[in-house]
Amino acid sequence: MKIKKLDKAAFGKWVNSCIENQRVYGVQAKEDRFVFAPLVSAKDLRLDHDVTILPPKKYFLPPQETLLKFDRKEGFESVFDDEPFVLFGVHPYDMVAISQTDKLFAENHYDTHYFKRRQKATIVASDVQNASKDVFAGCMGTATVNDGFDILITKIDSYYLVDIRTKKGRALAKTIKDAEDADDMSLKLRKLVWADNTELLQKHKLHVRPEVLPRVLDRSYEHPVWEENAQRCYSCGSCNLVCPTCYCFDVRDDVEWNLQKGRRYRVWDGCLLAEFAAVAGGHNFRRNRADRYRHRYYRKGKYVPEKIGEVACVGCGRCITACTAKIANPVEVYNKLVDEGK
Repeated sequence: MKIKKLDKAAFGKWVNSCIENQRVYGVQAKEDRFVFAPLVSAKDLRLDHDVTILPPKKYFLPPQETLLKFDRKEGFESVFDDEPFVLFGVHPYDMVAISQTDKLFAENHYDTHYFKRRQKATIVASDVQNASKDVFAGCMGTATVNDGFDILITKIDSYYLVDIRTKKGRALAKTIKDAEDADDMSLKLRKLVWADNTELLQKHKLHVRPEVLPRVLDRSYEHPVWEENAQRCYSCGSCNLVCPTCYCFDVRDDVEWNLQKGRRYRVWDGCLLAEFAAVAGGHNFRRNRADRYRHRYYRKGKYVPEKIGEVACVGCGRCITACTAKIANPVEVYNKLVDEGK
């Protein structure tokens, strides 16, 4: 493991050298919000962002993705996007979400399309500099992260610590020239940043440890909160679409007018949408809106933990911001279940 110390000018030169050599995506300002987008210059990179509108999962599981093309005469051909790329500015909670998706997409049926992108990605994570108004990663144990990334950036005063962890990270950092190694004081200051962020990223406070949530949900299936909040739900799916740990998709076929050629593709789907659980024959397993609303919280707090041992909420707060009905705050819902279940 190597940790380098770069001033602002040296850091900008390194980022620009990365852009010159490969496809790079980074966090950039979009009016008063932030987004991941193609990066053309280091001056556009905003590592001081609070939270992006969409999580970086869109580069591993795109909103729409062609899986295969077919031709009645020539058969079918799988389609893969395996061009290498770099992601700059992934916050710790989003890194945890990516690592969770890695586990889920490797389970049972290995998702080749997902892992083609994942294996070609070099992830440059970035410790949080500014907390968003709805973040609660500090309650979920995701304010900091220690693995999954290739490089971790931490801003200390007027310089950056560049923590190089993997072979891909070393390849990306090879253009860093004449940078000094981090000294003991810098490493101590980084630990202070981590400690501060654990407290800072708690704009909503969960009343229990995350690992307790499956037991809370075990006794809460008939709790009135599901029906009460669902009465205000628009079934718009915004909370699903902005969530870094939601990975559901729908698979569709698009056939050309001559019925000879076409493609199979997948698109993001969400459990809050009215037709999410609809199947052939007109049956819908969750026709009732309250059932769909409840499922979201059980999926995060019980079903995924049963699969991988981790709560599938990383505390980014995007769902809280995106929900116009103001019923998508996981902390409020879980705290209600905890407090009224005592």
